[in-house]
Amino acid sequence: MQGSEPNGEIPMSVSLAYETQAQRTLDLLERDEEGFLLDANDWSPALVEALAAEAGLELTAERRQVIDYVRAYYEKNAAVPEARVLLKHMAATMGPDKASRRYLYRLFPMGYGQQACKIAGMRKPRKLMLDV
Repeated sequence: MQGSEPNGEIPMSVSLAYETQAQRTLDLLERDEEGFLLDANDWSPALVEALAAEAGLELTAERRQVIDYVRAYYEKNAAVPEARVLLKHMAATMGPDKASRRYLYRLFPMGYGQQACKIAGMRKPRKLMLDV
């Protein structure tokens, strides 16, 4: 691959350029006072890292699974899944030991609605049933 290091890794300068581009794109999008996108259709997978960084979260595999599920659910239903729906999905995909509100709060300490939905490009959830 052109531009890669001998060990197969992407050079830091390329990685930083990508992050900078995603942040610039994010800065151009309309968002509310808390940073939620005003139009969920403006979201793209390229924004995930920048949105997670804004939320102060490292994008782990488990967090990514939740974010991907929220997006897929939204694409199919034009709505954000309530926490109980997400927990049922987590039980099926991550196992019953990780399908708890406590574990969900470990992944998203400020709340599923506040962090996972924001990173997934959702508008700010109106009802707090997401975090009950």
